[in-house]
Amino acid sequence: MSIISQSAQLERDPSVQLDKFYYDNKIVKMFAYATIFWGIVGMLAGLFAAFQLVFPQLNMSMAATSFGRVRPVHTNAVIFAFVGNGIFMGVYYSLQRLVKARMFSDLLSKLHFWGWQTIIVSAAITLLAGYTTGKEYAELEWPIDILITLVWVVFGLNMFGTIIKRRERHLYVAVWFYIATWVTVAMLHIVNSMELPYSWIKSYSWYAGVQDALVQWWYGHNAVAFFLTTPYLGLMYYFLPKAANRPVYSYKLSIIHFWALIFLYIWAGPHHLLYTALPDWAQSLGTVFSIMLIAPSWGGMLNGLLTLRGAWDKVREDVVLKFMVVAVTAYGMATFEGPMLSLKSVNAISHFTDWTIAHVHVGALGWNGFLTFGVLYWLIPRIFRTNLYSQKLANWHFWIGTLGIIFYVVPMYWAGFMQSLAWKEFTPEGQLKYQFIETVQQMRPFYAMRGIGGTLYLIGALMMGYNLFKTVRSGKAVNDEAAEAAPLAKNYVPDGKYHWHRVIERRPIQMLVFSLIVVGIGGLIEMIPTFMVKSNIPTISSVKPYTPLELQGRDIYIREGCYNCHSQMIRPFRSEVARYGEYSKAGEFVYDHPFQWGSKRTGPDLAREGGKYPDSWHFNHMYEPTSMSPGSIMPNYVWLFDNTIDTAITPAKIRAMQTLGVPYPAGFDQQANADLFKQADGIVANLAKDNIKVKNNKEIVAVIAYLQRLGKDIKLEQKTASNN
Repeated sequence: MSIISQSAQLERDPSVQLDKFYYDNKIVKMFAYATIFWGIVGMLAGLFAAFQLVFPQLNMSMAATSFGRVRPVHTNAVIFAFVGNGIFMGVYYSLQRLVKARMFSDLLSKLHFWGWQTIIVSAAITLLAGYTTGKEYAELEWPIDILITLVWVVFGLNMFGTIIKRRERHLYVAVWFYIATWVTVAMLHIVNSMELPYSWIKSYSWYAGVQDALVQWWYGHNAVAFFLTTPYLGLMYYFLPKAANRPVYSYKLSIIHFWALIFLYIWAGPHHLLYTALPDWAQSLGTVFSIMLIAPSWGGMLNGLLTLRGAWDKVREDVVLKFMVVAVTAYGMATFEGPMLSLKSVNAISHFTDWTIAHVHVGALGWNGFLTFGVLYWLIPRIFRTNLYSQKLANWHFWIGTLGIIFYVVPMYWAGFMQSLAWKEFTPEGQLKYQFIETVQQMRPFYAMRGIGGTLYLIGALMMGYNLFKTVRSGKAVNDEAAEAAPLAKNYVPDGKYHWHRVIERRPIQMLVFSLIVVGIGGLIEMIPTFMVKSNIPTISSVKPYTPLELQGRDIYIREGCYNCHSQMIRPFRSEVARYGEYSKAGEFVYDHPFQWGSKRTGPDLAREGGKYPDSWHFNHMYEPTSMSPGSIMPNYVWLFDNTIDTAITPAKIRAMQTLGVPYPAGFDQQANADLFKQADGIVANLAKDNIKVKNNKEIVAVIAYLQRLGKDIKLEQKTASNN
């Protein structure tokens, strides 16, 4: 269905005086350059992390280059630096042309650009230095969270200022997605980033345990939905018809796609927590809404692909359309697989395995990556008024990138199936057939293949960078592109027709408010009972707060990114109970700020680690993992044996925990360090029995204390119950 814009019809009227103005291409160009640069940086970090799982020596026995710190740098760089800059590049280009107005403020555009790059650089520095909240996709600490909020407000002011001063009455579907993205990301970021600082850079999550897990995956899933999906759907609705020179297939379908998607997506976060200690009703809600997501997701995919009906000959010739077709197809694949993985029977197999990694990268490499590449190839020649330097090189990029995706995801799917089946297999005598380390060793060839796929994908991106660099050199940037359009006619109705939805489309502020209400409903219904109804998180009398030494050790554990490879959540399966111990209960985690359930088991679960091994085992394992676990791919943590525990901050940590409701006695902050050294002396004495000498103020002692605490409270509860 084709919608002829109001201004386009008015421009045909010779009596109408046209406004002359200029589009700002300079800001688009700046975000395009940043997209290319940070894309390559993020992919390099990911490739380095991938090969660290094949060759552990690449961790280089240094804190800043260890897997636990490099992995969050990769995820944040790809999501917020590569995709983030790609979003802003596409929005700043398309929005101006859709509303026929220059961006509201050149100054706000520049503040947005440099503010976002400052966030990215700050994120890389702090994450490599070990400053992390320990929450996936939300690892950045509180000062950076505040900066993100401020920059996001700048972006919103600029975007809405532009929409309000528009010359086009009708707001095209792409603009709806931009509005919903802005308001929902703001809501997600603010709610999930509620934290209590205890130093100039460090904080504790305001939520604990089950509640923290629910908020985190409400945020985490919807960061995928409203940062990696809805803005890119907006870009798809603009750039795909532009590249194909065809109208979008169905305007009515775009309306259904938009409202159904933003309403349903927000409910689906709990499907990341199936079979965990999250209340069953919340898990079921997540599953039901995840399954319903297939309809709007595939509606959007079909709307994109059917826009190309009758133009497939052009697709075979046009490299931009090739990238976009694969991108939309990958979106369809990922949004079918997501609901499938939310089925409990499937999730029982996939969760904690590399299947999840494959699923994520179908979307990341195919949907986000390829659509970004297609937009760049279409946009850069137009800004510089020249032809693409080499169509042949772009086609090579397409095929090498496609092969890279295949070489990446197929081994990860296979690895995931193998992991799950091996973890669950029993011998005829009823014993677990495989030790966990055996499954780790079986994965290394698949991790190597994943690395090869990532290398191919990166080579393609480098080829694109060279191709676009040569394109830029051959043209001249049109930073201020002349344009003209009819002024806004408030009561004008295209073709004399009226559609009920135009009541919303013509009112951007109402669109923002309605979008916020629609996306807020699901979060409120899931969170309010979890926070307000005590029976959802029954307490366990034997569960006590961490001692000061254990709290210090836990913070070091989080600093080193151990949650990237180890879970602390035993699901109620025979195989997991036999391997790790009693399944996890909601009441175990009431003092965990943040929760540490994890989402991937590269190493074994640690929920019942306490007391399994002597202190000396953990000491040697952290110094040289293969000495205790031959074949391990875990990094060594030699710096923990030199670093001194920062006891000056202990009182502040205790006071912060007291503010969060942890029942330390009044005045405990003043005696916390005395308790810390008393417990440390006990560990030092235990190590001395095995001829290991270490000072009581070293970080390794605190880590051992934390690991030896894990699961002890539940064991005590079970022992008390058996005695009674």
